[in-house]
Amino acid sequence: MYFGDATAHAAILGIAISLVLSTNIFIGVLAVTLIMAFIVSSLTGRGYAMDTLLGVMAHSALAVGLVAVSFIKGADIDLHDYLFGDISAVTTTDLTIIWLGALVVLALVKWRWSALLTATLNEDLAHASGINPKREQLILTLALAVVIAVAIKITGILLITAMLIIPAATARPFSRTPEAMALLATLIGAFSAFVGIEASHIWDTPTGPTIVCVTALLFVISNVVRLTRQTG
Repeated sequence: MYFGDATAHAAILGIAISLVLSTNIFIGVLAVTLIMAFIVSSLTGRGYAMDTLLGVMAHSALAVGLVAVSFIKGADIDLHDYLFGDISAVTTTDLTIIWLGALVVLALVKWRWSALLTATLNEDLAHASGINPKREQLILTLALAVVIAVAIKITGILLITAMLIIPAATARPFSRTPEAMALLATLIGAFSAFVGIEASHIWDTPTGPTIVCVTALLFVISNVVRLTRQTG
């Protein structure tokens, strides 16, 4: 999930571009994340390791984006919202974009699920099965790029990776198959969002971080249950 973290940081450049051009934030972020996905996928294995490419591109884009935003008058408030999320500011248009993005990703994952799973678990097995691991890697990174672009306004750039990793890690002890893990992780993420929103309203806390805190608490509980089972 290092790609998710790196892409989320690079998304600040997309926000800066959108603010400069006065266009929808989603368009700028999606453009930057997709370009990054294509570049990383194209250059990986050609003298550079993926982690190196992601590190260089992510931090370079983050630095350029922050510098660009600093020249935009009044952009600091918007930047804070996109760094940490502000679900209360989500509009009907944002919801439409989020649902469309979710449908695209779900359709993509359903279409390539078996190939994605095989390529992720074992590249040699993928080659033996006639699957191109590099192609599947590109498909996965493109799906992640879309997820990050649509989720930024809810959880914020700095917290997106947490919602990509923690629900899946929480679901793992209770899942016997990858499909079950994916479904349970989705339910955990949705439950965390609902509880986090309610908790943030009650205690007047930032919504995005509160959602992540709920997810982290569920992770702790799941591991306590797992350890209890093992020692019981």
